[in-house]
Formats: sequence, C-alpha cells, structure tokens
Amino acid sequence: MSVTTEKKATIFAQYGGNAKNTGSIEGQVALLTERILDISNHLKVNKKDFSSQRGLMKMVGQRKRLLSYLSKHNLTGYRQLIEKLGLRK
Repeated sequence: MSVTTEKKATIFAQYGGNAKNTGSIEGQVALLTERILDISNHLKVNKKDFSSQRGLMKMVGQRKRLLSYLSKHNLTGYRQLIEKLGLRK
C-alpha cells in the first residue's frame, strides 16, 4: 500500500528533475498523487476504514495547498504538472 523507495526515486526523477531533489513541489505533488490513488483503491474495497479515509483527506488537502503555491509562483510549471498528472480536466 505504501510507495517503495525505488518508486519514490523514479517519481522524483521524472517530476523533480533528479532523484535527489525531494524538496521540489512538482515531485511532492506527484508523490502525493500516487499515494492518493493507492489509498483510493484501498478504500473501494474497505469502505469502513475511516482512519485511512481521514489520512486520504489530509493528503488531498496537502496536495491542494502545494498546487496553490505552485500556481502562484510558477504558473507554467503548474499547468504542465496538472497536464502530466491528469488532475483537472
């Protein structure tokens, strides 16, 4: 259910520039998106897992705050990121 170290490295390499750049906003948003998708699939099977549901809502809020920051400081990067991740249609 959690994201492995290798998967994190590939996500940060793809979105953050390189695998060591774990502080990049784009990489953090991509990692949160991956975790949100995993937990969403978990909750489809386990409907009464309320602690995971709360964690999912916290991650969605964190991703929203990071995307808001990115849109204020780097609008073109924001648009490219949501296009790559397929977040907003």
